[in-house]
This record gives sequence, structure tokens and C-alpha cells, in this order.
Amino acid sequence: MAPVQTPPRYMHDRRDGHGDGGHGDGGGDDSGDSDGGRSEEEVPISGATDGARDAVAYGPGGSKAKVISANEPFAGRKSGGGVRGEVYGTSEYGSGYPGLPAGSVAGRGFPFVFWPVVWRSGGYGAPYLYDPEYGTPMNTSRPGGALALATFSAPHANSTLFVVADTSTVASLLTSIQKACTLDTDSSSKVPKPFDGSASEPQPEQVVQYYRASSVALLLYGYNNTDALMPQGADGGKTVVLPGWVDRTLLDCLNTTIGEAVPLFSGTDSSIYLPSVLGAIGGIVLFSLLLWGCKRSA
Repeated sequence: MAPVQTPPRYMHDRRDGHGDGGHGDGGGDDSGDSDGGRSEEEVPISGATDGARDAVAYGPGGSKAKVISANEPFAGRKSGGGVRGEVYGTSEYGSGYPGLPAGSVAGRGFPFVFWPVVWRSGGYGAPYLYDPEYGTPMNTSRPGGALALATFSAPHANSTLFVVADTSTVASLLTSIQKACTLDTDSSSKVPKPFDGSASEPQPEQVVQYYRASSVALLLYGYNNTDALMPQGADGGKTVVLPGWVDRTLLDCLNTTIGEAVPLFSGTDSSIYLPSVLGAIGGIVLFSLLLWGCKRSA
């Protein structure tokens, strides 16, 4: 699992020395997770994919890396090659690109084919959050279609989380999450909702985790990580810890399920797909935020 760079990206892990949350179970006893919901499934992907059409939920990734052809958007950039073990980023925009630091999406290739999510400037925050090259959230040329939003609420706690990604990815994750996690069905999404990035919708300072080269974002309602609004994400060590009231079971289940199920364009080598290990690594990331907050308040 050497390609996974998630734990070192968090300054909290270095402050704590070792971070003893490394055995996160990704959902707890009430998550509703079962192996029966983890079968691979093709997900049709529209938009500018340079010939690729079907990603695979729970697939290993590893599509052949190539240079985007001249008749496609971003011609000359590299696309493809990303694998399941590389999908986790951090809470910083521009994370989740294998081998590259967070803090920018400008001029980058597309290791998972998908384009990064985009935020519409509300007149605040650093310019790196609002790179114009990928168009608006409503840009239907993006692989998987325009950006969409899904809402997930905890059944017995005041916690609401959101997923923002292209429409095809959100629709696929809705199915996976509904099978894997226990939700308040009355207030959780049934279908994707168009996301236009307006001030009334989830904002970049609410992001707790990026995935798949920042093409998927998990956000928490009520979380306000002002460090995300600073230039290039500023200092990861100043990232605001997650609030103590967050429903950990739901948060872990969403984080693990996204990491395991987010659609990827796949190659032929499935030996690199290690879902149980991947879920544990994703658990380390979010647990470190919670653990660090507990130690500070002790």
C-alpha cells in the first residue's frame, strides 16, 4: 500500500506521534455493511472521457494511462492509471492525486479520468479553490455529467453529511451507501440533486475528505474548516478538528464505502484491490482528526 499517502498528509498524526486510531473499522456495528453489497457493477460515464465509457463500482481501477487526444478537452494531458489504493486524499482541495501535493488542481492530468469538483466563488476564499479551467459545476462535458449532490443523515443523531461529485458517481454511490450504511431514510437523498455551488449549498470549508484526485468530496453540515479558505490550503496542521457531536458510525461508514465503491475505470489486474485494508486506511484519516480533538480538550 505504498502509494497511499493519506496518513502523513495530516499534521495531526505527526503531532500525536503515532495516532492510535489505525484500526478503524469503517462503520461500527450499526453500519449495515455486508459483503453482499460489494459486487462490482459497471457505471456508464458520459462526457469527455476520450473513449472510456464504463467505470466500475468496487472495481480495482488501473485503466491504461494515456495522453488525451487532440479532439478532446485538455488534449495533451495524461489520463488514467489510478488504482483503488490511491483514491483517498485528505481534507485539502487538490489532494488525492497520486504523487502530487494538495493545494492546486490547475494544469493537472486526470489519473482517474474524472475532473476535480469545482467551487463557485462566493467572494471569499483563496483563488486556488476556484480554478476556472474545468468550467462551472453545471458543465455537462465533465466525465459523468454535471456535478450533483446527495445528502445522508444519521438515524439517531443530529449529523448530516453530503457527497458532491459528477452525476454518475453520485448515483452509483447512493446505491452503494444505501446498501452499506444505516440512514435516516426520510431525510437522506433517494436520487442525485443538481449542484450549482451557490451560497445555499455545501461549501469547501465543510469538506472532511476528498477522494479520487479531488473529484469526490465528503462534507459535514456544521463543520467550518476556515483553513481551507487560505492560500493553497495553508497549513494542514491548522485544520479545524471535527466536532465532537458528529455521528461517528455514519461518518466512518460513508468514508469507507466511498473509498471501496467509488467508480473507477479499471484495467485487468485486480490483485491490487484490497478493500479491507483500504477501509482501515480511510478510517485512520478521520479518526486522527477526532482523536486529536479529544486530546486537545483533555
